[in-house]
Amino acid sequence: MPNVPLAVLDLVPIPAGSTAAAALHNSIDLARQAERLGYARYWFAEHHLNPGVAGTSPAVVLALTAAATSTIRIGSGAVQMGHRTALSTVEEFGLIDALYPGRLDLGLGRSGGKPPGRTRQPALAGPPRGAGGLLIPPPFPVERLLASPRIALQRRLLMLPEARPQDYAEQVADVLALLRGTYTDPDGIEAHVIPGEGARLQVWILGSSGGQSAEVAGARGLRFAANYHVSPATVVEAADGYRAAFRPSAELDRPYLAVSADVVVAEDEAAARELAAGYGLWVRSIRTGAGAIEFPAPEQARAHAWTQADRELVADRVDTQFVGTPAQVAAQLEVLREATGADELIITTITHQHADRVRSYELLIKEWHAR
Repeated sequence: MPNVPLAVLDLVPIPAGSTAAAALHNSIDLARQAERLGYARYWFAEHHLNPGVAGTSPAVVLALTAAATSTIRIGSGAVQMGHRTALSTVEEFGLIDALYPGRLDLGLGRSGGKPPGRTRQPALAGPPRGAGGLLIPPPFPVERLLASPRIALQRRLLMLPEARPQDYAEQVADVLALLRGTYTDPDGIEAHVIPGEGARLQVWILGSSGGQSAEVAGARGLRFAANYHVSPATVVEAADGYRAAFRPSAELDRPYLAVSADVVVAEDEAAARELAAGYGLWVRSIRTGAGAIEFPAPEQARAHAWTQADRELVADRVDTQFVGTPAQVAAQLEVLREATGADELIITTITHQHADRVRSYELLIKEWHAR
């Protein structure tokens, strides 16, 4: 399906037994390969206090990647705005755009707790269900993860004492105004960010549900990315919420939706499943609140003694990972696209060996373009 672009989302994973430096070199190499293979864009996520993830600062990694590539769009998927200001974000991305103009995507994520006046919806019980053939599992009760001591520590270290996150809708409005050179404070004082003002960035909103992120993206007429790989239970809700809120803007006259998926591809299904063997154990480390571990080798994963509680903890993520041959995975991606109406699909692949990750992306896009 060549009319539906494929993109890459990279967490800069550290394989077991490797180092953060090696993971960064691997990610920059993968970005070069993605450019060669014809992927539309390459995004870096932001995560903190995870032993097995080196992607702590999208802007820094983007600057390194921009220097190593020439044509592929690169961006954040996403900057966590709960501990940042609009000004610092526009300044950082403005600096990169000054040297590599017209290639940057500024993906904004909402983090740092729920906005004032909003409450999280409780997880819904019940068996998995389908949406146009797409598996929609029961929601994961994210409150248990947010209550972990590590998350509390992360918030404490990321934010200044007694600081509170700005309302997300206001923050996005400030980012847009600073980029456009129209920012004025309540006292009538203008702010002009140099470099940054006038930067040719594509601004994206990332979200996992039909809540505030989808509403802000739609109301502002921005591009929206929904996370099937993080929250498969709510991806259709997120897509529908975005479209319902959409209003045309100077950037877009119609909604533009990207949807992410976890994928592992190999020449045959057995080989793909072997490469994906560490995924469940890796997700378990995140879901227990300990933080993402170094990505296990298949033999390490097989040595883990799984309990029923373990399996239930990771079931939604493991069951919705697309693993198999190029044809099998491409067919699953087509189902995802049909169920969500996605204009673009974002692929995240983690394997223990870098060469296997590169090969997975290569096999997938060749199959996708052949359809």
